[in-house]
Amino acid sequence: MSSASTNIPSDEKEALFHPELLQKFDINGPRYTSYPSADRFHQEFKEGDYLGALQRISKVDEPLSLYFHLPFCPNICYYCGCNKIITKDHGRSAKYIKYLAKEMAMVSAAMGAQKKIPITQLHWGGGTPTFLSHEEMVELMHHTRTHFELLPGGEYSIEIDPRRVTEQDIALLADLGFNRISLGVQDFNLAVQEAVHRVQTIEETQAVMDWSRKYGFKSRSVDLIYGLPKQTPETFKETVDAVLKMNPDRLSVYNYAHLPHIFKPQRRISEADLPPAADKLDILSNTIARLGEAGYVFIGMDHFAKPDDELAIAQKEGKLHRNFQGYSTQAECDLLAFGISSIGKVDDCYSQNVRTLDEYYAAIDDGHLPVLRGLQLDKDDLLRRELIGELMCQFALNTASFSKLHQIDFAKYFSIELNELKSLEEAGLLEWHGDDIVVPIKGRLLARRVAMTFDRHLRESQAKGTYSKVL
Repeated sequence: MSSASTNIPSDEKEALFHPELLQKFDINGPRYTSYPSADRFHQEFKEGDYLGALQRISKVDEPLSLYFHLPFCPNICYYCGCNKIITKDHGRSAKYIKYLAKEMAMVSAAMGAQKKIPITQLHWGGGTPTFLSHEEMVELMHHTRTHFELLPGGEYSIEIDPRRVTEQDIALLADLGFNRISLGVQDFNLAVQEAVHRVQTIEETQAVMDWSRKYGFKSRSVDLIYGLPKQTPETFKETVDAVLKMNPDRLSVYNYAHLPHIFKPQRRISEADLPPAADKLDILSNTIARLGEAGYVFIGMDHFAKPDDELAIAQKEGKLHRNFQGYSTQAECDLLAFGISSIGKVDDCYSQNVRTLDEYYAAIDDGHLPVLRGLQLDKDDLLRRELIGELMCQFALNTASFSKLHQIDFAKYFSIELNELKSLEEAGLLEWHGDDIVVPIKGRLLARRVAMTFDRHLRESQAKGTYSKVL
């Protein structure tokens, strides 16, 4: 399938940023970390469906991916929309680790594993994974390695809160096998930090970056958020410049989604303090230009990477994918997910765990996997998942190759969608190059909008108001 180079040469920075398009097409829409998106999951999907999927993949000798949701945080950040538990009680996390071990044992047994299951990707997310004590980290990795074999050359990552780690923590994580870290920064401006209840200095963030290099981590990623209260284009530029001095391998620049009716902590943010739409666009424009000048490649959505980073290389080679952690080089793997609210992708199914500790512990104590809901994908879902993945990762799709692979007549199968694409084509969000659908540079910030055209579930549903804005 065709792909296009996604670097941002200096003479094309303006081509990526078109405010009139962003204003016209900035509507609510899925982020497509999965297709169908998680709001399509339902509770008719039961434990038995998940067990069936586990049994099916047990017959395929391919490496898997692991995700552990570690929900504990010592303090609340007002912008956060994650499933978290605010506590300083390590007794709660110690108990949780023991139940993660039980869940791993149950999944391994369901797969009939006679030996350790090979793993090529692992991620600890949260919450704040580094809330765990050293003993808890060691215990969790011990249980993980009891059932799974972390293969050489894999991608083993952890989310870091720079306010909560010491050099000893980073040294231990390296010893445990982690080789990538993702640092939450969001914004370095003190007024912004106080408004979102997360005060973090440049110095403590720089220290973590330095330690990660000292102990041999392969990659450092930094997360920023634009649209937070008290932000201005001038102050965010200072944050971006400070981050660039730290020389991360990847950056994610997320749009803050203010959804206080869904995420209660956001009710502590005054809407009057949020930057106006024009300022948000200026922040985004300035950031894209600055990262382009610094040599970063625009991967897609909100991700940037150095040209020699694995993400950039994978995209150039047409091997980039998306999963529940965003862009990945490993996303062809089935994903086993552990802990409350975690979402796995196993065979043709998605499965999500229960959301609370009480439900999680009760299910496991009763000998059941803690499945809350999920979805079994049909043939059409699988086909559209691949198509949307290509558009989101490669900004291109060869319809002839796609038709041949799936034995369909593309024009007939997607007649409704092709008709709807005409308005996006007229606006410049996509182009036809022979049999190739191509999202040109000016449309790449809105690739999500192009993908939405092929989302059958979105078309059939009236509930479009639960998504974040495209930008």
